[in-house]
Amino acid sequence: MLSRIKQNFKKPKVMILTAILLALCCWFALCLPKPLFSSPTSFVIDDDAGQLLGASIAADGQWRFPYNAGVPIKFASCIIAFEDKRFNSHWGFDPLAFGRAIKQNIKSKRVTSGGSTLTMQVIRLSTRHNRTIWNKLGEIFMAMRLEITYSKKEIMALYASNAPFGSNVIGLDAASWRYFGRGPNKLSWGEMAALAVLPNAPSLVHPGKNRLILLKKRNSLIDKLYRQGIIDSTTAALARLEPVPEKPMPLPQMAPHLLQRFKADFNDRKQPFNRLKTTLKSTLQAQVSNLLEKHHQVLKANDINNIAALVLDVETGATLAYVGNISHREDPEMESDVDVVGAPRSPGSTLKPLLYASMLHDGLILPNSLIPDVPTQIAGYHPENFDLGYDGAVPASNALSRSLNIPAVKMLQQYKYERFYDKLKKTGISTLKQPADHYGLSLILGGGENTLWELTGAYADMARVLNHYNKTNGWYDPADYHDPVYTTSPKAKPALEKNGLLDAGSIFYTLQAMEEVMRPGEEMLWQQFSSTQRIAWKTGTSFGFRDGWAIGITPKYVVGVWVGNTDGEGRPGLTGIHTAAPVLFDIFRMLPAAREWFDLPTGELVKINVCKESGYRAGQYCEHPVEQLLPKSGLRAPVCPWHKLVHLSADQKFQVTGNCISPDNMVNKSWFVLPPSMEYYYKTKNYQYHTLPPFGPGCEQAEANPMELIYPKDGAKVYVPLEANGKRGRLICNAAHRQSGIKIYWHLDDKYVGESSAFHQMALNPLPGKHKLTLVDASGNTLQINFEVLDKDK
Repeated sequence: MLSRIKQNFKKPKVMILTAILLALCCWFALCLPKPLFSSPTSFVIDDDAGQLLGASIAADGQWRFPYNAGVPIKFASCIIAFEDKRFNSHWGFDPLAFGRAIKQNIKSKRVTSGGSTLTMQVIRLSTRHNRTIWNKLGEIFMAMRLEITYSKKEIMALYASNAPFGSNVIGLDAASWRYFGRGPNKLSWGEMAALAVLPNAPSLVHPGKNRLILLKKRNSLIDKLYRQGIIDSTTAALARLEPVPEKPMPLPQMAPHLLQRFKADFNDRKQPFNRLKTTLKSTLQAQVSNLLEKHHQVLKANDINNIAALVLDVETGATLAYVGNISHREDPEMESDVDVVGAPRSPGSTLKPLLYASMLHDGLILPNSLIPDVPTQIAGYHPENFDLGYDGAVPASNALSRSLNIPAVKMLQQYKYERFYDKLKKTGISTLKQPADHYGLSLILGGGENTLWELTGAYADMARVLNHYNKTNGWYDPADYHDPVYTTSPKAKPALEKNGLLDAGSIFYTLQAMEEVMRPGEEMLWQQFSSTQRIAWKTGTSFGFRDGWAIGITPKYVVGVWVGNTDGEGRPGLTGIHTAAPVLFDIFRMLPAAREWFDLPTGELVKINVCKESGYRAGQYCEHPVEQLLPKSGLRAPVCPWHKLVHLSADQKFQVTGNCISPDNMVNKSWFVLPPSMEYYYKTKNYQYHTLPPFGPGCEQAEANPMELIYPKDGAKVYVPLEANGKRGRLICNAAHRQSGIKIYWHLDDKYVGESSAFHQMALNPLPGKHKLTLVDASGNTLQINFEVLDKDK
């Protein structure tokens, strides 16, 4: 028997037939396109509850949302009743429907029905075959193959996602939003029936055309649903009363700039799918957008055209609101399509909290250590405070809360800008593209560029570290430092470390200093109301009044605001405190208010004796030490450098030495003594400061030089501008002397030019070139510096 079969197989006809059967089997197995659908789809973003936030049209000009596996029961019932009543029982091809179609076509002598099942229609949508008999036969077999691979539910989803619904609308999701302004899960029976009849003749939906035809087909389907018992008589009657859709509606555009970011991230392969469920809360997003528009109406009166805001959840870094700009597409000058959240801009003073925390972390200062605030020139760099004034010396926390520039530069000079540059990189700042030397000390005053996205994220990092510290029993998670996110992702198991990039104690005192900033329009009265939310916040203003910033922190939320012009035009009054801060606090008023504050990180704090006057660790001559709970790193902080033991006459009116008075007649006293230039300004704002008395007659000068040149500094390069009359102006030199009323004699290039006593200033008129300035006081103390006057023509 077996041999006979083998002989039959060797016959030519049998071999040919076998080959044909094998070829057909192979074709049947491989006949489905891979992928089934390759047409470009729209980029779609939803809020955290699945509500549509926005979408962009697909690359081929179609509104085609990505594949959606979920098909509403109403649509499945409608489309099955209208197109393929045996869909759930046939295997891709319905002989009864096909026979009926042939009979109808013969009777009418033209093609009136194709007899295609929904499965066959999926194949036609995928292959886009012309309607021929041979293609129809191919569709039958391909539909049968599709039924083997996919479930009925999946086939229904493929149909719903790719069927045409008129105009340039493809798929149920896009059709539902374009024609009814709602998602398909929220449509009524009448609305769903209207959509179900469209793929059969999608040209029915067209403004002003074929309304009656669509209404008739829709009502016919409703009647069929009633006859089949799918809906009751009341539902059917109400459904018939509903209007059919007219012209397409615009899709929601609640977060257009986040949609831009999502598209860019998808193209950079940072996002795997075209549709994304974001972390945004649509209600808050709308509130923030409306608030920014309200403020924009005021700001644009000063030709300030753009504003952006970001709201983050501290715990996850999730974006709760993302408004990249105002929305005025009708006015090209507004440039509202520019996403400022991701645009590099000069950050002004917004990096100062990170420097303050870094210096606390490294034990270089304590929270209230006095920082010099005097005229400063470093390698040609001449920073100034916003108010152009000087305090002489100011507590570090006060310098941060007041956002003083000169103390910040002095702190960065001590910390080293190269070190701070590396610290910023580690916290996630990626916009500093140049080497550290390119920015130098100007880095702390906005000399680099940062984005609202990364800066707000860096502030959230600090809050997150502080929140987690007590929960992890004093350990740190490096993963707490990360950029904000706008979609949820699985949280990895923390890899805890004993030491953090910034310790919790340093962060706590940084936020405490930031909480002391006076809020705009409230003049500190906010502290008197227990219901007012506690917020640590910082503003920033870039050089030339081009950018206004404000970033605020609570244990639960971080809010960042930027105000300015996308083209970089500066405007008078464009400061963080006047433009961005009011928006910041208005946004916080929208968020759930809470008086809770960050828990004290007791594991990172120790008691340290602090000098009351200087804010440094108390030394042996500090008379008023105060025990304070401070970061452990403060144990490495310097001892107070400005308290020293002085020897006075019995009446304490003069300083004395052993050369002029017996030690037994001396009064030894601790004295808080600042350097001359710091003292010069400090004593004018601190009435409790007492200058040292002069040395008594006949007593030798034992201290360091009591004179200090405030301006110019040694090695300075200065430019003296021309006055309105064309003549070169004068260089105003300024000096400080510890002994009030003493005379100072001024010499330029060894030539006497004048003297000063009460106020040590001298107006000079040096020519371009190098010069030597010499000061001699009445006691014979000499001070000499070299400087250079620049020539504009060279």
